[in-house]
Amino acid sequence: QSTCSLRGCCWSPQSDTSVPWCYFSPKHGYKVKGSQRSTKAGELWAGPQIPPPSGSHSTLHLVVFSAGFEATLKRLPSPSLFGKDIQTVLLTAEYQTRNRFRFKITDPKAQRFEVPHEHVRPFAGAAAVSRSYNVEL
Repeated sequence: QSTCSLRGCCWSPQSDTSVPWCYFSPKHGYKVKGSQRSTKAGELWAGPQIPPPSGSHSTLHLVVFSAGFEATLKRLPSPSLFGKDIQTVLLTAEYQTRNRFRFKITDPKAQRFEVPHEHVRPFAGAAAVSRSYNVEL
């Protein structure tokens, strides 16, 4: 319990042993820079930036392309678990097939080595329609 609290996590003992007692609060992690929007096909303006809600001074950094979307995510202020946290990350997402959603999180300020793999190639198709999943930011 003390380790959980030191991390800034929530502690809630459960009778069901498959449910974690220590878990991240909604104040941990990353949030879409600007405001949240749905990423369902046809609901996004396909441009470099979506205008912010009225009264907002920030711009949502969300770009829609034929196979998916990219979103800029900003780290929420919370205790660091491992140190050297990246404050802003880029989420690249592709609706590749009816049952496969591919996402990749990268540091937009620093290119890193990616292990090449013969079965992981750039996706060249359009977004799958009639998907068996929904994605929300």
